[in-house]
Amino acid sequence: INKSELLTESFTELNKLVQFLNENINTTILISGHTDNTGKEAQNKTLSEARAQSVADYLALKGINKSRINYSGFGSSTPITTNDTDAGKQLNRRVEFIINNN
Repeated sequence: INKSELLTESFTELNKLVQFLNENINTTILISGHTDNTGKEAQNKTLSEARAQSVADYLALKGINKSRINYSGFGSSTPITTNDTDAGKQLNRRVEFIINNN
């Protein structure tokens, strides 16, 4: 739960994102990390930022210029569903991205 490492099943989608960014060289990306509401908010903020940074680091490792990548952690402040169930908490532990065409 309290992990920021990329999941093996994420690499397929991340590689699609790398391909998209390579094909659209004027595009930048904002990566946002999120957590469920378990634990202290300060820890959740740190964890969510580490999750977003893991994605940013992967993109940079794959050759995407760091100037095109921004990331931020939002802790548990923006859930997409309830935190009252394990399934809901799992959905709230996520990384999202916004693509900006310049």
